Amino acid sequence: MSSAAGLRLCVVISGRGSNMLTIARACASGTINASVALVIADRPEAGGISAARELGLPVRVIAAREYGERAAFEAALREAIDASGAQLVVLAGFMRVLSPALAAHYAGRMLNIHPSLLPLYPGLHTHERVLAAGDAQHGCSVHYVTGVLDGGPLVMQARVPVLPGDTPDSLSARVHQQEHIIYPEVIGLIAAGRLTLRDETPMLDGQALREPLIRG
Repeated sequence: MSSAAGLRLCVVISGRGSNMLTIARACASGTINASVALVIADRPEAGGISAARELGLPVRVIAAREYGERAAFEAALREAIDASGAQLVVLAGFMRVLSPALAAHYAGRMLNIHPSLLPLYPGLHTHERVLAAGDAQHGCSVHYVTGVLDGGPLVMQARVPVLPGDTPDSLSARVHQQEHIIYPEVIGLIAAGRLTLRDETPMLDGQALREPLIRG
């Protein structure tokens, strides 16, 4: 999937873009053999837009609210991604549910990071839900995107303990630290040709990855 110039990425954001920045810096430093071909934001007010431009990254704003239907928004999104020449689409704090059709178009070429130990707590408000349940552990998961919300094949997870006195904010901060470690690592595996998806099964160095890799 990669080339001599490195794996071309399109990073899609909705907010401040902290994972996008971490990935872009890993590309720039040569930590991973990849480059950010395009950053797309679906909200004009997203903080990650100015941050990406400060790094000299190409940015497109495709404001979802300007499209009457999801299909029209996704058509514009797909056109921009494909025109960028990206080989891998990286959802990084992208807060929209994609249609099964769009997920299928990028099957094996789209990743997401989710702030929970999937399959636990898909969807929103994961930190609050973990605290309400009294769980001892929390974390984050990198997975391939399918038409099932937060249900695609898992590649890597990082775990953090839930500490006495934790709040959603304090727990979120520790999970974010781990996101910034494992997301570039997974992208690096793909860029190196070590990780692929075959028949909805992640393949690492030619072997089926039956359980996600664990960090932390």
